[in-house]
Amino acid sequence: MAAFDWRRRLAEGIVIPAHPLALTAARKMDERRQRALTRYYLDAGAGGIAVGVHTTQFAIRQHGLYEPVLALAAEETGGHPVVRIAGVMGDRRQALAEAACAARLGFQAALLSFAALPDADTDELLSLAAAVGEVLPVFGFYLQPAVGGRVLGREFWRRFAALECVVAIKVAPFDRYRALDVLNGVADSGRAAEIALYTGNDDHIVFDLIGEFRGLRFVGGLLGQWAVWTRRAVEMLEGLHSDPAAAQWRTLAQHITDANGAVFDVAHGFHGCIAGIHEVLRGQGLLEGAWCLDPDEGLSPGQAEEIARVRAAYPHLLDDEFVKRNRDRWLR
Repeated sequence: MAAFDWRRRLAEGIVIPAHPLALTAARKMDERRQRALTRYYLDAGAGGIAVGVHTTQFAIRQHGLYEPVLALAAEETGGHPVVRIAGVMGDRRQALAEAACAARLGFQAALLSFAALPDADTDELLSLAAAVGEVLPVFGFYLQPAVGGRVLGREFWRRFAALECVVAIKVAPFDRYRALDVLNGVADSGRAAEIALYTGNDDHIVFDLIGEFRGLRFVGGLLGQWAVWTRRAVEMLEGLHSDPAAAQWRTLAQHITDANGAVFDVAHGFHGCIAGIHEVLRGQGLLEGAWCLDPDEGLSPGQAEEIARVRAAYPHLLDDEFVKRNRDRWLR
């Protein structure tokens, strides 16, 4: 059997769910349900998983859960042809330690976040990326400022994309102008053909995937939104790849954005964005509750009702029957 060519698969474009963290009511990791989530994504047809990222909760690091969470995902995906991406963040010492841990566990790329470095200048950030790139190939990450990201301009992304260790970029500023800064930077870097562009703009998923700019296209998504209703996301991406010009996508785009507004709690400045993902999975029986590590982080007032509204309005977005058929097996 030929070795899995993860770089080629990444370049072709895949669904990469941002993996949540399953917790008990005591806010301890629920290993059985954590494994079940990974099994769900595999059976749904996801081409990769991203673990230790914003959706997994950055606070896993303070709770000693970074390596245990990655290790469970590595165990469950072992032997499967999926791209394993580990979230990496912090100062140089922390980022290099996390990258080394991920590499040891068999992860293929590091999704590098600069959220913990608000005062570092461009040269410092690029130096960090190059250092991490000596341990694992780098998947860039433009995280929206509303949930801890920092603004990074066109020149930064040109220099970042020029680094030979960079294999992909998740574009997730939730801002069209800032998203274009990344695309312009990649186009000007001289390495556009070597970098896979992934949308992380959960508010603009379909339009990112059907658009083109300076010859560049988003090939897939690494998304918190795709941590729920994943089977439908896989089917959608397959359809987008085969016929991106179909009229149906423009209507579906609006449905998905409306649904995301409820799940990600746009009405309250994204306060409940992670809890909203948990709430959907709780409703499907995959999680026991919507708890987060931080007791102050949970569903906002009215958010559960908003999620119920979009579930009723857009049944074609849901994969409840798929989950129901397989849930007991995943939870064993």
